[in-house]
Amino acid sequence: MQLCFFEDKKLPNFHPLTLSRPIDDLRIGIFTIRQKWMHALDADSFARTVRPNLEGVFEAGKIHSDQACLWINARYLPSGALLDEVQNLNNGTCLRFDSTVIAARVDGQTSQKWVAEGNPDFSNLLVVESQSFDCFEHLWDLFQFNGREIIGDFRLAGSNDSENISISPAATLENRTDITLKSGAEIEAGCVIDARKGPVYIGKDVTIMADSVLRGPIAVCEGSIVKTGAKIYKDTTIGPVCKVGGEVSNTIFHSYSNKAHHGYIGNSVVGQWCNFGAGTTVSNLKTNYSNVRVHDWENGKEKDSGQQFIGMIMGDHSKTAINTVINSGTVTGVNCNIISRDFPPKLIRSFSWVGSNVIQPYKLNKALETMEIMMDRRDVKITEGYKNMMRNIFNNRQEQ
Repeated sequence: MQLCFFEDKKLPNFHPLTLSRPIDDLRIGIFTIRQKWMHALDADSFARTVRPNLEGVFEAGKIHSDQACLWINARYLPSGALLDEVQNLNNGTCLRFDSTVIAARVDGQTSQKWVAEGNPDFSNLLVVESQSFDCFEHLWDLFQFNGREIIGDFRLAGSNDSENISISPAATLENRTDITLKSGAEIEAGCVIDARKGPVYIGKDVTIMADSVLRGPIAVCEGSIVKTGAKIYKDTTIGPVCKVGGEVSNTIFHSYSNKAHHGYIGNSVVGQWCNFGAGTTVSNLKTNYSNVRVHDWENGKEKDSGQQFIGMIMGDHSKTAINTVINSGTVTGVNCNIISRDFPPKLIRSFSWVGSNVIQPYKLNKALETMEIMMDRRDVKITEGYKNMMRNIFNNRQEQ
């Protein structure tokens, strides 16, 4: 069975993170949404519809004309009950709840055409009405589901590697059976890894530096470093090749992002290639304990999230200066520099340079130069396709 991901009309709810990636590339738990479905369906390849602005960065993949294809709405996660319904679909049918298509099974030739056009048309398929399943409506759903997803992914991540693991005799590992360490993992002296209330996943070549405390469920993915004395609380995912320190709770870091110093962040989603200056602190709770209000990315209007705890949503390549303070419910676009001594605005459009008294556009050539330097430090070469994606975001940025 071939596998293909599509996005629906609720895509803008996931901006600014999806300005620079498809929804299926969002990380929750240990894996991305795409990886979860591939694990669940034992698929070794995939395809997706690719928006024009993401072409040259993300591949559409290939569809074989002689095989049926299973189309998956990327806002959904592969729960057991949903997998049963999806796998029982007949060719030419779609699974729908209310007006939302969850999945469809379509012949290979039609699927090839839809991938090429980037726009699947489910209107002529036979409809199978479905029950409601968990799906993402907003970006903050990611950190709210994250603890549950770490627990589920922990079973898929495999057992401990038997070689090339270093655990200091002065480290404490509570409930060792729910702690997975992969090859190259190093746990230094004084660390406490506490899995009594949820599993802890330590990926390949991860270093947990001395005197850090991790309370599961937590995932620290391949190549990341938890800095000395860090306090990492439950429901947190540290994506591949990140450096994270200070105090962190219920937050998802996508890959190559750094919060290496003291300061607090909680109930947040952080994109790729972000950097938090020392002392940056993110509020996740209002002083009157009312629901956090969050700006809609498309129309800029503030709305009640219905949630008491929301920190920030930070798009790729955004950065804060030392001792920055961020208000609860702040949304930061792609390539923003926040150097304000006061609380910055709660909605910061892409390519903004935010000072204490003024917000100016971040010059594209300077931003691309900084991106190239930062990525090169991690041995990642910026491609022309990646630059074109960023140019597109810059050219379509909304004014403050």
